[in-house]
Amino acid sequence: MAEGLKLRAIDADDLAVISTILQDALVPVAEMAWLPDERRFVLVVNRFRWEPGDASRDNYQRTLTGLCISGVTRVRRRGFSPADGERILVLLALRAEGTTIFLDFSGDSSIRLDTGGIDCRLDDIGEPWPTQWRPRHEVAEKE
Repeated sequence: MAEGLKLRAIDADDLAVISTILQDALVPVAEMAWLPDERRFVLVVNRFRWEPGDASRDNYQRTLTGLCISGVTRVRRRGFSPADGERILVLLALRAEGTTIFLDFSGDSSIRLDTGGIDCRLDDIGEPWPTQWRPRHEVAEKE
């Protein structure tokens, strides 16, 4: 059984670590929910396991990961609707500006979470599975 990650972010530096871990996660819109009575925003993602290990194609893995952001008082979305349940977004980054947390996705989509402060938990769920595909990013050449 693989050891799953369990992390907590309470400041912008911690959130940057979680952002790195979740880079290129696949996020079904149907797997996101704002629970206003609990002041939480939760989502389940399919993340590429960037953790150190054998970097050969035979050892690439993905796993399901839950993310819970507490203290959320308002949610705003750009570039998609919660009704787009079948849509899959690609998470590029999580970032904080003061007590506001942004989830930035490819295709110019994003979520803005107004919070009372950074309180975020990440937990891997279940066993990882193999994949042949490692996310790649085009690097712009400098002139």
